[in-house]
Amino acid sequence: MALLLALFIVVPIVELYVIIKVGGLIGVLPTLAVLLATAVLGSLLLGQQGRDAWRRFNANISARRFPGREVADGLMIAIGGALLLTPGFITDIFGLVLLIPASRAVVRRLMRSYFVRRFMVIGGAGLGGTGDGMPPRSQPHRDYDFEGTAEEADRDEPHLPPS
Repeated sequence: MALLLALFIVVPIVELYVIIKVGGLIGVLPTLAVLLATAVLGSLLLGQQGRDAWRRFNANISARRFPGREVADGLMIAIGGALLLTPGFITDIFGLVLLIPASRAVVRRLMRSYFVRRFMVIGGAGLGGTGDGMPPRSQPHRDYDFEGTAEEADRDEPHLPPS
């Protein structure tokens, strides 16, 4: 919560500082022209990259594949477009990074490594199944036995055997 509050206070102040410094170097009108150009570029890139991500998303859904990469790309494209439409040079840089496919792949890899370290994945496609998400046909379907390794316990001996 404190990080969000700091971002909403610090980022606009830093953006104003950078805009004033750039305006002092190149002039007011060229600075406004650059800010307007990045907003137009952002809207064009947002439309083009968004359509591509949506097309890949639908292709994966049609092929019955999990569209995880496409969902992540769509989220990064939406955030990148919003950052490019926001006036300021720093947000424009981050927005461009999220809208350019090559740099988006790097960000996606960084996000994946961060989330893999931060969260424990306990599920996956086709657990205990045939790889197509369906339960194995040779074994009865048991929702509670994800790995297919459960054994019936003896009612007289309620404790687990020593390992």
